[in-house]
Amino acid sequence: MQFSDFGLDSALMSTIEHMGFNEPTQIQQQAIPAAMAGHDLIASSKTGSGKTLAFIIPALQRLSKNRALSKRDPRVVILTPTRELAKQVFSQLRLFTANTQYKAVLILGGENFNDQVKVLQKEPEFIVATPGRLADHLTQGHFHLNGLELLILDEADRMLDLGFSKELTQINKAADHRKRQTLLFSATLDHAQVNEFATELLTKPKRIAINAGHSEHVDIAKRFYLADNLTQKEALLQHFLVTEKSQQIIIFTATRSDTDRLAKLLTEQNLNAVALSGELNQGQRNQIMESFSKGQHKILVTTDLASRGLDLINVSHVINFDMPKHTEEFVHRIGRTGRAGTKGDAISLVGPNDWLSLKNVEAFLQQKISFTKVEGIKVKFKGLKPKKEKAVKAKVSVAKDKKAVSNKPRKVIKKTFLDIEDAGAMKIIKRKKLTPDQIEDATKKEQD
Repeated sequence: MQFSDFGLDSALMSTIEHMGFNEPTQIQQQAIPAAMAGHDLIASSKTGSGKTLAFIIPALQRLSKNRALSKRDPRVVILTPTRELAKQVFSQLRLFTANTQYKAVLILGGENFNDQVKVLQKEPEFIVATPGRLADHLTQGHFHLNGLELLILDEADRMLDLGFSKELTQINKAADHRKRQTLLFSATLDHAQVNEFATELLTKPKRIAINAGHSEHVDIAKRFYLADNLTQKEALLQHFLVTEKSQQIIIFTATRSDTDRLAKLLTEQNLNAVALSGELNQGQRNQIMESFSKGQHKILVTTDLASRGLDLINVSHVINFDMPKHTEEFVHRIGRTGRAGTKGDAISLVGPNDWLSLKNVEAFLQQKISFTKVEGIKVKFKGLKPKKEKAVKAKVSVAKDKKAVSNKPRKVIKKTFLDIEDAGAMKIIKRKKLTPDQIEDATKKEQD
């Protein structure tokens, strides 16, 4: 199949040819015709499968063939979970809108709010945004969605995992009309919250699943190494950085502090490394990603911040210094290499704290994971044994020679304050007067 088989607008087709796209990927082959036919869509495909074009192309086709529902409102809103992914989508969109009358804007958290108000006032056709910041502008009435034609959710599972369900619901309600079309893309369709959310957003959607999230990525060689502790992980990492033939490398850590610490350690060893974490402001993060994509740094140390959406074709190796907390992130992490038909290597270091995450990944991939050893580095850790459930001993009753005690319940007389008579309500009993003889007898008894 060729892109020309879709019957696209001539100007759009010319842009596709100019950019060198000939054969659509699997997700594009199925998603583009379904979206062009006006269907709501819930689709999943593995990372690097070309899903960004799977929604950009039908969006541009719709705008070129249909009249706008509103002259002022945006026609297409594309939501992504992270600022980095939003920038990636926006850069691709700009390539398609460069020679058209369509304006596209990028709305991200962490950037100047008033500047964003000004660009929204220019009435763009396309908005690419993160949910939180877009919801803020919507609440303050800086734009409206009454005329929205197409709502696109990229990496919907990740948005829900990050807690954006409230903002997504708000955006959905603001554009809730029968002429709106919704395209929802997720890494997996087995995500319970995604399926629940899809019933609210979508109307009779077409479902497309290209390569399940646990499917094997043939262009990525996966290797796993056991480690006793943090020091041994660092020794293994240094071994790979010296011995592996690599281009660019992304190292994933569990925490922001580990990211900074590890990048500093590598820099002290004269390795060209840079750290990317959520503690940096947006300008700093943009600068780091831009310099890394241009090849100015060989090693990027990061958290899961860079695990999705970034198309970096020169990354030959991904190293999981720590295993991911969320199982699906393993697939997204290693998907930063082996892109566009190139081969990639994914190396994972597994210590005692990573063992549970490893077993979850093993179940997710539906394959038995084996470990490789590095000569000269002795590892004692062999994995954790599953905890055995403690057997509960049944109590044995011992017969006693003592006389059996009656089990009959005691008669307990309970009296509440309501049962007690008020002293003023009691009957007054008059005491009898004693005679002089009786008084004398009583006195004698006391003396005796």
